[in-house]
Order: sequence, then C-alpha cells, then structure tokens
Amino acid sequence: MNEFFSLALEQFYQTTWLEAFAVFFGLLSVWYSKQENILVYPTGIVSVLIYVYLCFEYKLYADMGINAYYFIMSVYGWYNWVNTKDDSRAQIPVSWNSRSENHLSILFLVCSFLLIRWVLISYTDSDVPNWDATTTSFALVGMWLMAKKKVENWIAWIITDIISVPLYLYKGLPFTAIQFLIFTGLAFWGYFAWKKSYEKND
Repeated sequence: MNEFFSLALEQFYQTTWLEAFAVFFGLLSVWYSKQENILVYPTGIVSVLIYVYLCFEYKLYADMGINAYYFIMSVYGWYNWVNTKDDSRAQIPVSWNSRSENHLSILFLVCSFLLIRWVLISYTDSDVPNWDATTTSFALVGMWLMAKKKVENWIAWIITDIISVPLYLYKGLPFTAIQFLIFTGLAFWGYFAWKKSYEKND
C-alpha cells in the first residue's frame, strides 16, 4: 500500500501542465454535455487536441485515434445539435435509440473492437492492446450516440470511464485517471438528466 501511494505521489509530481489543462477542459466539456449546453463541443475540442499529442507520447495509439475521431464527431455534433427544423427549438431534443439503432450500435462496438485490437497487435508496440481497444470501442460508440443526442451515449461513457481509470493509472497519467473517475460520476448524472429531459419533452 505504501508503495502504491509513493508511486502515485511520484506520478503527480511528474504530471505536466499540458495534461492538467486537457483534464480541465475535458471535465468542463462533460459538465456542459450533462446540461445539454452547446459549449460541450468547443471545450471538448480543446481537450481532445491536447490528448492526441499526449496519447502519442505515451504510446496509447488507439486512444490517440479516438481523440482524433472525437474532434471530427465534435464538429459533426456541434452542427447536428443546432440543425433543427423546428424554429421553436434551439437544439434537437434528447431521444432513445430504436431497436435497429441499438443493433447498429452493438455491431459498431464489436467490429471496432476487433479491428482496433488487430491493428494494435499487428502494427504497434502497444503493451495493452485489449485494454486500449475496449475503452476505444466503447468511446467510439459513446461519441457517435452523443452527436445524435441519444440517452444511450451515457451508458457507453460509463463503461468507458470505469475501465479507463486503472488504465491511465497503469500508464502513469494520474490526473487523467482522476478525470475519468470524475467522468464516471458525471456520466451517471448525465444519464439521469437526459432521461428526465426526454420524459419532459415526450
């Protein structure tokens, strides 16, 4: 136990301000998402661009790719949220997946996991291919569903966040691990907030 706390303290001392900056904007982005505030996207873009660089430095190649994907989906989500044909609404409403959309989400999850795992094992020096592919595939689905403003996005994020906490501790990124721990709580909060928003507008 003493060795664990000593290692954690050493990692905190080695944490860069760049990581702390990325964590701050990442947390801000999730908070805005829970509030259904469009600022989720500009704040998120700042965070993900920093993480593209950090993940490359720490050989988390799948996570580097996911952050590049986050950037693309943030641009799309920003457009999609405000692209409403109803002049009385500032944004599209929260909704649930249909059965076919759930099937598509599961297919997306399985295919992305298998593809990412194969790429990591075959073409990179990643020492955590299964771990990295799991968090990445769930996050891919989560971001896609968030851009569509689906309640199920929070379920994908909850799973992603829980698995990511030990991964980032293992990789020596303690601030990021704490960020994902906080993300887990915010994701639960976001799920119930969006569920309530759907029921209110239904």
